Amino acid sequence: MKAIVIGAGIGGLTTAVALRRRGIEVEVYEAGPQWRDSGTGLGLASNATKVLDALGVDLSAGSPLEYFSIRTTAGKQLRELPIGAITAELGSPIVNIHRTDLIATLRAAAGDTPIRLGARLSGYTRTGDGVTALFEDGTSAHGDVLIGADGIGSQVRAQVAGAAPVTEHGYVCWLATVPFSDPRLPAGHANHYWGRGVRFGLIDIGGGRVYWWGTKNLPVEQARTWNGGKDAIATVFAGWAPEVTEVIDRTPDAAIHTVPAQDRPFLEVWGDGPVTLLGDAAHPMLTSLSQGGSSSVEDAYVLAHHLASDPDPLSALRGYENARRDRTRMLVAQSRKLSTLEQIQNPAVVRLRDAVIRVAPMSVLRKQNLAPMRFDLPVEQFVES
Repeated sequence: MKAIVIGAGIGGLTTAVALRRRGIEVEVYEAGPQWRDSGTGLGLASNATKVLDALGVDLSAGSPLEYFSIRTTAGKQLRELPIGAITAELGSPIVNIHRTDLIATLRAAAGDTPIRLGARLSGYTRTGDGVTALFEDGTSAHGDVLIGADGIGSQVRAQVAGAAPVTEHGYVCWLATVPFSDPRLPAGHANHYWGRGVRFGLIDIGGGRVYWWGTKNLPVEQARTWNGGKDAIATVFAGWAPEVTEVIDRTPDAAIHTVPAQDRPFLEVWGDGPVTLLGDAAHPMLTSLSQGGSSSVEDAYVLAHHLASDPDPLSALRGYENARRDRTRMLVAQSRKLSTLEQIQNPAVVRLRDAVIRVAPMSVLRKQNLAPMRFDLPVEQFVES
């Protein structure tokens, strides 16, 4: 069997690693003309680190999360969540890592898998013996299956399910990584600061660096087209906790990335014969659960398992989709629900939210945090790639 993977992000590269571990030939095609420094970080939840450990992927470039707290805008702790107990129960850590470091790690784990850059997909055609990917430069690639791991703007998804606009949620996200140390953010810590329609996250990712993000409610059009600089962001967070204002001050303008909050309505049909979708191409979600990248890692593992276990590629793809649909639907819905809670702007409701966070039973908080990260791996037989 030969698989064609469209997209060399987290999902696409993890798919390549997982397929190679099962002895399946794979080629990866990426629209971007070169590898780039994304400038952002992410959290790999326990479900993802469990998968990557099973695949032999080394995550030492990241920082295991040991403490997580929700704080006021002034830095006063509202609640510390029992991350240590949660990850101990799950048996796998949460790892915060620079996205560029993770991509480099996955590329190394993929070995000599062919990865072609600058290959922008124009479409695909189904054939009697598989599927042919067609690229804008006139070249093509043929395989038994084609996997669309090409993100929220997926060209593969558009052909499978029809082109459709994204869903916009009325807030903007700023993201950056920067060298930074502060006694209020020790190694292994992550702090989230919740305001009224405005939030900030400050996360240790190891190596003397932090990943930070900020959000602010804005009309959809303004969130989509926001082009202010660091000074405008600093104004939003003026008067917040000292570590928040300091990390913004130390961040170069060019290191800050801006994206609007977007996802899509959940897609029930992911496949078209020998074609399927994976990660953000299949189920883009808001960032609130930190499961966008982690769920794509899960997808890759389950897809490779089905392709290795079922001699009929089409049956394997439908089996993968059926196995993933309910869980990813839940993650998309829960990400939206949590995002709504986090971005509340009404002062009275914000006070109520914060009061509930302070007094909620720890058993409830543990249950809410455990559920998205529970993932059972099928027993696998690997081969040397």
